[in-house]
Order: sequence, then C-alpha cells, then structure tokens
Amino acid sequence: MNSTGREAPARSATADREIAISRGIDAPPELVFKAFTEVRHLSRWWGPEGFTTTTRAFEFRVGGVWDFVLHGPDGTDYSEWITWTEIVPPERIAMLHGEYRGDPNAFESVLTFAPDGETTRIEMLTVFPTKELRDEAIKKHGAIEAGRQTLGNLAAYVAEIVRKGVEG
Repeated sequence: MNSTGREAPARSATADREIAISRGIDAPPELVFKAFTEVRHLSRWWGPEGFTTTTRAFEFRVGGVWDFVLHGPDGTDYSEWITWTEIVPPERIAMLHGEYRGDPNAFESVLTFAPDGETTRIEMLTVFPTKELRDEAIKKHGAIEAGRQTLGNLAAYVAEIVRKGVEG
C-alpha cells in the first residue's frame, strides 16, 4: 500500500509487449462488430490511410483464416494472415496476426466492442511475442499511428453506413 492508502494499479505481465488503442464510434456495437467480421465490409476499410486490401481467403469462425494482401500507398504489397481464436458477438474478437501461417513473429490482438450510450467504444489490445518486436513495430512500421488510422477508417466507414441508412 502506498502513502495515499490506495494500492497502485496492477501492471500487466505483458505491459512491455503491448500496444493499446481505443476509439469511440457513432454506431451500436452490433453494427461495428458486423463491419469488423464480414469480408464485404472489412475489405473496404481495413488498414491505415492510403492502404487497400485484397482478400485471398476468408472464413470468420474460431480457427478460420483471413488471408489477404495489404497494398501500401507506395506500391508495396504486404502478405497478411489472421486466424480467429475467440469470437463473442458483438462483444469480443481475439486473433493471431502474422505474415503467414506459423509466423514466429505473429502477435495476438483482442478487440472489445462496448456499448457507450448510442455509440461503441472499441478497444484494440495487441500483444507481441517480445518487447523488441513491439518496439520494432512502433519504430519501423508506425504501429500506433497505423492502428489509430485503421480504427479511424472503421469509424468513417460505419458512419457512411449509418448516414445512408443501409448496410452498404
């Protein structure tokens, strides 16, 4: 116990390997979850600003795979591979994300979709295998800003669906 009489907040055992990003989105969790889990939506907003996505395979279920190419604005293509490890509609998704099946540098991400009045608070917690891989992702690939841009693209896409009053 510290001098204020309150215990210090618990520190996660993986804190030095984590990146946590959150954002409010003006739509109910069910719609935000749907935009995150159906390839017809996902392929239209996934990735940082200026990136596009080409899906090679998509099967949204625990153990299923999303195999895709992320096309950078400079013409660079990045092979990506995701498998879902937990799905709790419309509250939570956990996944393993790497460049290919069996990638030893793959990282885990947990997304939570929490109702906040008429909106959704989405939180994305990414845990890397090592602190060095997390630091490299931040420094070399701008992982924090890229994550913010990706959730920003999701928010803009969902806002468009809400504005049109239909499901894209």
